[in-house]
Amino acid sequence: MKKIIKKLKSNPKNIFVIDALGALLTSIFLFVISRKLCSHFGISSKTLTCLSVIALIFFFYSISCFFLLKKNWRPYLRIICIANLLYCILTFGLIIYHQQSITPLGISYFMAEIFIISGLVYFELITLNENIHS
Repeated sequence: MKKIIKKLKSNPKNIFVIDALGALLTSIFLFVISRKLCSHFGISSKTLTCLSVIALIFFFYSISCFFLLKKNWRPYLRIICIANLLYCILTFGLIIYHQQSITPLGISYFMAEIFIISGLVYFELITLNENIHS
């Protein structure tokens, strides 16, 4: 973990690439699930597609930040950090809302997603705090 933090310190904009790849993976998984496996998750295809679109928007935002920002990246990282936290809250809310229909597989998938995204938010916050003077 210290190696990752050290690498991020040397080029903190790399966190945008990590975020973008994670968002793209989430979007693809949710899209595939919504088309082929929604009955195994107990959440409607429409809801899964909406989550997929949100993740795709996060992908475009993060990859754009990586390529377009030269300096002053901190406010943009704060935005995606907050967006990721809101996504986790939304996802947890959907688990609760669909508690009657969501399957153990669905709960496992979404809890894993929340855990992974929360870890990413942790790294984003470390990156923000370690580079206060950037």
